[in-house]
Amino acid sequence: MFGKVVQTSRLTLLLDFRSTSSNDRRALLVSIEPSQPRLYLTDTSLRQAEKESFTLSPFALSLRKHLAGARLEIITKDTPDRIVRFAFTNQSEAGETFTRTLIAQLTGRSANLFLLDEHSRILDAMRPADIAGARHGETYTPPIYIATRTATQTDGTSSAHTSPRKPARPSLAETLLNFDASPSSALEKHFTEQARAQRFDARAAAARATLRREIAKRNTLRRNLTHDLATHGDPAAHKRAGDLLLANLATAEREGARVRVVDYFADDAPTIEIEVDENATLQEEAANRFARYTKAKRAIEHTTARLSTIDAELESLTAREAELEHLITDRDDAALDAFTGEKTSHKAATRAGEHTTSRPKPKPVAAKSHRTYRSSDNYEILVGRGARYNDELTFKVARPHDIWLHAADYPGAHVIIRNPSRGEIPHRTLTEAAQLAALNSEAKNDSRVSINYAARKFISKPKGSAPGLVRLSSFRTLLAEPRESGERIIKGE
Repeated sequence: MFGKVVQTSRLTLLLDFRSTSSNDRRALLVSIEPSQPRLYLTDTSLRQAEKESFTLSPFALSLRKHLAGARLEIITKDTPDRIVRFAFTNQSEAGETFTRTLIAQLTGRSANLFLLDEHSRILDAMRPADIAGARHGETYTPPIYIATRTATQTDGTSSAHTSPRKPARPSLAETLLNFDASPSSALEKHFTEQARAQRFDARAAAARATLRREIAKRNTLRRNLTHDLATHGDPAAHKRAGDLLLANLATAEREGARVRVVDYFADDAPTIEIEVDENATLQEEAANRFARYTKAKRAIEHTTARLSTIDAELESLTAREAELEHLITDRDDAALDAFTGEKTSHKAATRAGEHTTSRPKPKPVAAKSHRTYRSSDNYEILVGRGARYNDELTFKVARPHDIWLHAADYPGAHVIIRNPSRGEIPHRTLTEAAQLAALNSEAKNDSRVSINYAARKFISKPKGSAPGLVRLSSFRTLLAEPRESGERIIKGE
């Protein structure tokens, strides 16, 4: 008696033929996956399968409509092809008996399921095909069977077209020969182990790709920081030039953009030339050199610290990569779970030899308070979506040592630079965040916008004030061009 239909993947069905008088509680698994078409009795619980099932496809619904309550009369197999026919009898509402045939065509790429009427015409197909004998309404015609032959050598022995290769895992034939229970149990064991192995390979490949992306990202950042380190120049040279300009204010000889001064710091006090801004006084040039000294010294200290952190991260990632390769070699499922932090259910993942688990349920998309960017120095920058979200971003998302930015004297988005290390934010990152703050303000059409910035701990909310309005107890200001800077990160936005 035909009972339930459960769809466990896009191309796999569980069919319940169990009789109430039978002790056999197994269901029939039929899969037309082109790479693994198969048919066998499975020990999978129909109740569990229903909990993790896919929505029934139109073909599965058609089976349920035509075969509900039908009696399975006979099962035959076409010779020599892999085509199995299930012949049913059923009664209409008027009490008239009619027949239906379910065809399981397990023929590789052309694998399919067909439902035929009493005249062998196709009522429905699981995989619609536009070929003769497989279209809706046509008389079903099996695919043409072409026997393959091995080449015969002159000495009478047969030769294969491809060299033999020992499989990494037991073949299906080996499983059937070495299994003591029924062929169906052997098949289920084989496909379950195969699905588990394929799932392991997929998870391992994903973990490997993630690690390699992280390593590549840090190598790129390391190259950028090393380049930045070289562009800052020698801080001591900037200070030395500033000191010499001040020491030679009265005696320096100036010609356009060059100034000749006495180098009092060198042996024999030679006369040297220093390049200067021809539009600046020597005092202004000296002040500029001292400013460059301070900036370069601070940038080098920060960049050196960042490089040290990145080197430590690269060392850790390389060690994890070696650990991953080791557990992949050992094919250790539990170790891979621990490595990736996943809590997997191998029972569900390998149910009845399936390639896929149950269909994932879509996660509800919650409204976010901000958009996310990544700066050139790999800092996360958060940009508020508007006044009603600014308070949430500043007072619920941001941490005390994060940097807060906002356009001065204009309404606009709150911008946050994440600062988990509590260190000094690179000037380039500060500039990119300021450009985003300018772009997301009412001054976005100006060529330059004044941007106030401060540590989040210096920002407070006046009681009863309007959304987005804050009080700054300490802040600094810089000018920024309104533009989208950094890399936009899409996280469910």
